Amino acid sequence: MTSNAFKITEENLPSTPELARRVEALAEQAERADGMVPLSEQFLNGLQDSRLQHRHLVAWVGQEPCGVACLEGSTAELFIAPEQRRQGFGALLYDAAAKTPNLQAWAHGNLPAAKAIAESRGLQITRKLVVMGIGGEELAAAAQPAELPLTALNYTEAVDKWGKSRVEEQWLKVNNEAFSWHPEQGGWDVERLHRGMEADWFDPADVLFLWDTAGEPVLAGFHWTKWHAEETPGFGEVYVVGLAEHYRGQKLGGPLLQVGLRRMVEKGAQKVILYVEADNDPALKAYERLGFKVDEEHVVWGVCD
Repeated sequence: MTSNAFKITEENLPSTPELARRVEALAEQAERADGMVPLSEQFLNGLQDSRLQHRHLVAWVGQEPCGVACLEGSTAELFIAPEQRRQGFGALLYDAAAKTPNLQAWAHGNLPAAKAIAESRGLQITRKLVVMGIGGEELAAAAQPAELPLTALNYTEAVDKWGKSRVEEQWLKVNNEAFSWHPEQGGWDVERLHRGMEADWFDPADVLFLWDTAGEPVLAGFHWTKWHAEETPGFGEVYVVGLAEHYRGQKLGGPLLQVGLRRMVEKGAQKVILYVEADNDPALKAYERLGFKVDEEHVVWGVCD
C-alpha cells in the first residue's frame, strides 16, 4: 500500500479525542469552502459525546483523515475535505455507509457533489428542510407581539416560580406532544433535554414559555431560541417551537413565535433564521406572512420503494 492510498476505517471517535478534533477541523475547512456546515449540531456533538452512540467511518489518505460518515441508526451525514475532493472519495465513503440498510443520507445545502452521488446511485429525495430568514425592518415589525393572552416567562423565571422538576416535566410533555412525528425532536426524556441544555450556546433566558395560569399553571407552549455568538455579528435562530395539543387552534402560534423574536432582537439580532419541513405548507405560509424568506435547503437522499 502506498503512502497516499485511500482507505475507510470504522473508528470510535469519542474514545479517540485527538482524531475527533482532527475530523472537527476538517468539518470547519469544509464549511469555509462551501459556505455550509457539513454536519448538523447533533452529529458534530457525536464526534466526542459517546452518549449519542454514533458510528463513525473515517476516510483516510495515507495517515491523514480526509472525511467522515457519521451514522445514527439508518441516518447519516458525511463529507470529504475540500483538498481531497474530485477523486471519487465521496462516492466510496457513501458506498461504505450504504451497507447500512435503508440508508438516509443528509446533504446540507444539497450541493452539486451530493447531487452527483445521488444521481449515480439512483437515489431520491425523501425529506427536505428549508432555512428561512428575516432581518431589518421586517424583523423589527415581527418582533412586536400583540397583547399576550397568557403569561410569558423564560426558563429561569418559571423555575423560580414553580420549581425545576415541574417546569421540565411540562416542557417535555408539550415537546413530545408537538413532535410525536419527528425523528429527532420527538420522544425526549429528561436526560435528552438536559443534554440539549449542555450546549455551549444554551441560555436559560432564551427559552420562552407561555403559561395558562387561570388555575393550576399549565404550559401552553414554548419557544426555545438559539443565539449564534460565533458569527459576527451574532444572530438568532428559532430553534424549537411547540404548542400543547389542548392549546392548538387558539391562535397562539404567532404570539409564541413573536415573543422569541422579541427576545432575540433585544439581544441585538439583525437577522433570525429557522428550519422548517418543506412540505409543512401552513407553517411556511405563516412564516412568509411575518416576512421570512427561504435562504437554503437541506435534503435527505435515500432509496424509495
